[in-house]
Amino acid sequence: MKVLITDIHHGNGGGHVTYILGLLRGLAHQCDFTLAVPATGRLYREALQVPGVRVLPGLYTARIGTALSEIWSLRRFLQREAFDIVHCNGSTDHRHVMIACKTLPNPPVIIWTKHNTNRLHSVGNRLRARFGTDLCIAVSDYVARQLANSDYRRCNVERIYHGLDLEHYCPVSPQEKWAARQTLFGSTLPDNCLVLGSVGGTDLEKGWLLLVEAVARLEPELKQRVRVVVAGDPPAAAVCEKVQALGCAEQVLFPGLVKDVRSVLAACDVGFVLSYKESASYACYESLALGLPVLISNAGGLPESIEHLYEGWVVPCGDVGAIEAHVRDMLCQKYCLQTVGRRARKRAEKRFDAQRFSVDTYQAYLKARALSASAY
Repeated sequence: MKVLITDIHHGNGGGHVTYILGLLRGLAHQCDFTLAVPATGRLYREALQVPGVRVLPGLYTARIGTALSEIWSLRRFLQREAFDIVHCNGSTDHRHVMIACKTLPNPPVIIWTKHNTNRLHSVGNRLRARFGTDLCIAVSDYVARQLANSDYRRCNVERIYHGLDLEHYCPVSPQEKWAARQTLFGSTLPDNCLVLGSVGGTDLEKGWLLLVEAVARLEPELKQRVRVVVAGDPPAAAVCEKVQALGCAEQVLFPGLVKDVRSVLAACDVGFVLSYKESASYACYESLALGLPVLISNAGGLPESIEHLYEGWVVPCGDVGAIEAHVRDMLCQKYCLQTVGRRARKRAEKRFDAQRFSVDTYQAYLKARALSASAY
């Protein structure tokens, strides 16, 4: 099966990049993959290391003048290559593919994965749903419901949860945890310290500052026992000033962008994702896979990740008081974090396995092709 994958991200890309790289690695032995993405992004660089995948620079510009030239080049490329499937992962690349395919004598099947919780009622979405989509992949039930309540309901919708290499992301030993803490904090960390970590990035919409506000409310003897680690792009000076103003500069560590998130999560007792909006979260799933309980908000598809009070805790979005209460209970040993963590790992094994993700996506490819063939 000959498949073209497109995406729009120039920079780090976050979950989009992790999703597509997982797809390429998991299905490269079954699909003849070509990836066409901006050459300035992490996805382009890392995909070059995946055996059996052809990686090409691809631009998908919103400006009309530039876009017309890009679409014309894309049309000639699609006509020459005769792909079976084009799998789009953004809105602008999806638009380009829709227009480029319209006059082809044998157009490819078009699949679109919706990675976010943005509204779907724009004119652009209506056009893409009507003229440029054969099948949609939703990354959570929340997103699947969004699609079902939009013009995309005319398309086939498959809900496919993300997948992780669970041998790569696995719980660490006490010795490995100690070593990871030494690397991050040095030898000054108290033995009874509670370390909460996120690898979801430092954007404020990820909600990590809510956790800092909750920690700031704790009485001094409890506050001194908490550390918050937030991996991602270094935050702006104004954000660091907010942390300082809350009196939590000693409690919060920004290790920057890390090549392997396990180096951060291995030092943690609890993972957290307290986003204001989220369709699904690799940061959450990676924490679960490492055997960490997770503290998450009820935004979007996040609550589907765990069962509240069993593999972690779900709090109302933006509720600092609820976050504080759970952190206080963790510090007072209301929960056995090791027990909750073991359940978290089992949750990851059951729902977020890379092999299941690959199989389900390949079946979606086959279904889309079959449905398209039957329509002619």
